[in-house]
Amino acid sequence: MSLICVGSMAFDAIETPFGKVDKIVGGAATFVAYAATNFVKPVQQISIIGYDFPKEELEELKSRGVELDGVEIVPDKKSFFWSGRYHEDMNSRDTLITDLNVLGDFNPKVPDSYQGSEFLMLGNLAPSVQISVINQMKKRPKLIAMDTMNFWMEVALPDLQQLLTMVDVLLINDEEARQLTAQYSLVKAAKEILTMGPKYLVIKKGEHGALLFHGDNVFFAPALPLEDVFDPTGAGDTFAGGFMGHLAKSGDTSFDNMKRAIIVGSAMASFCVEKFGPTRLKEITKEDIDRRLQQFKDLVNFEIELV
Repeated sequence: MSLICVGSMAFDAIETPFGKVDKIVGGAATFVAYAATNFVKPVQQISIIGYDFPKEELEELKSRGVELDGVEIVPDKKSFFWSGRYHEDMNSRDTLITDLNVLGDFNPKVPDSYQGSEFLMLGNLAPSVQISVINQMKKRPKLIAMDTMNFWMEVALPDLQQLLTMVDVLLINDEEARQLTAQYSLVKAAKEILTMGPKYLVIKKGEHGALLFHGDNVFFAPALPLEDVFDPTGAGDTFAGGFMGHLAKSGDTSFDNMKRAIIVGSAMASFCVEKFGPTRLKEITKEDIDRRLQQFKDLVNFEIELV
């Protein structure tokens, strides 16, 4: 099984209550790839970078089973750059700088070598760009998942509505679910979103876990209570990488296996926040992941006598 991942590869400058970094590798596709390659290889990357993106980072990704045939390198422009500052609660942040640079010209091309992939993860990009990738697939993947954000709901809603009819899984956060439906209740919002096209909906709630909806079925996965959260940047994309990586590894897209995938995604996200950028994701081993998954199992496992 292989997984195509479409999204940004970028630089971030991040300030949190625990410290700051002026320039570190980031981008949705970077986080997805580092998480997913723990479960499935190859991860077939589609992105765009400038001349300044570190060659050693590309080599690191390749060494982990990431194929870069779909990564366009623009020799005379800089890579996408984002700078943000997190508030004390680590759930809210202020964007300080967004320099699109090469991302403003992103017109993704699906290489012939990627055709036939059964799993497709569309990172947060303009809906028209996400649609163009789906339309380039000669055979529809077994499972298409997508991320989006409130900005696209405001400036590209017709494209987003069309895209929702073309995908199987939508991954968004609670604020975005409410904005998309004008429903405060997440259960009501989920029911409405599922009528828009996706068969499955994942609502991410940050430090409060994630919800999975499918028909009348609902599953809740907690987030692991962590002593130290240094940097939430990329946690949602890391979640998506773990989620899609597990599904692609198993080839099973049933609701029961989606529940397992949610736990795997939550476990991977819990690593991501422990250090700045993808630093922690580069360090972890299979034993670390297995141990973290066991912690999740222990967290929610209980027996009760029904009287």
